[in-house]
Amino acid sequence: MAELLCGDDPEPSDRPPAGPLFVPVRPGPAGWVPRLFRTPLGDRTAVGFTSARRLTATFGPGQAWIRLAEPALRALTEPLGVTRLTFDPPFSAPHPSPVKPVHSAVPAVALRFA
Repeated sequence: MAELLCGDDPEPSDRPPAGPLFVPVRPGPAGWVPRLFRTPLGDRTAVGFTSARRLTATFGPGQAWIRLAEPALRALTEPLGVTRLTFDPPFSAPHPSPVKPVHSAVPAVALRFA
């Protein structure tokens, strides 16, 4: 049997999950929008989970989500140039913490006249 090829899909024989996905979202100017992520190689991707439990295990209980079918998620992200979808990623990197300002030991007054 011949493999089905789907564009640039790195795993062409893998089928997307059947049924609606649990998609992490964030507030946007016109309502909720899907969150976009990067793969380990830096490509942009949309993410969908097959259960709310898997989404919560990855992002925590405070993550907002909506139910979307795979074609609907693709339709929302393709105009943004995002053609890759990731299903049930096992983990995510923590959000970077804010950088704290470095305080100089030399007073600002002394720096102006130096």
